[in-house]
Amino acid sequence: MIKIQPKQFRILAIAPAAKGLGYAVLEGKDTLADWGVKQGKERAKSLVNVEGLIARYRPDVLVLEDVSAKGSRRCQRVRKLFPQITKLAATRKLSIKSFSREQVMQTLIPNGLGTKHALAEIIAKQFPEQLGFKLPPKRRPWMTENYQTGIFEAVALALALLLKQAKRV
Repeated sequence: MIKIQPKQFRILAIAPAAKGLGYAVLEGKDTLADWGVKQGKERAKSLVNVEGLIARYRPDVLVLEDVSAKGSRRCQRVRKLFPQITKLAATRKLSIKSFSREQVMQTLIPNGLGTKHALAEIIAKQFPEQLGFKLPPKRRPWMTENYQTGIFEAVALALALLLKQAKRV
């Protein structure tokens, strides 16, 4: 007899990175189902990638960074991409949640102050088997951002949603 497992609440978090899109898929409260970076800086390529992720994982909610929040320093490409992603998700009848970078930091870092690297370290400790070896080196001023940083930003967005939901219950 086949035992059918109930479908877990599935979150797809997308974080645009310098060279594409970082993404993470969380199932339930503590299962990191998939993660990665989809290459491509062009908006059309990014939208195709997002559409493919939505079709593949069929999430219950899509989590994005709120690029319209005060203090957001996202580039013009990303600012124009997010309304298009939101529109795409709406056509799929997906619930959409967004958090500013400040909200994510306050949710995941005890004092709310920290760097992307500090955030990545916290996430790598939470998912050591999956992301421990992907932790990017600490960035120096002359270095470009590691492309895997997008993965950690996406996981942070998904965790922020879970923690916000847990506080409401």
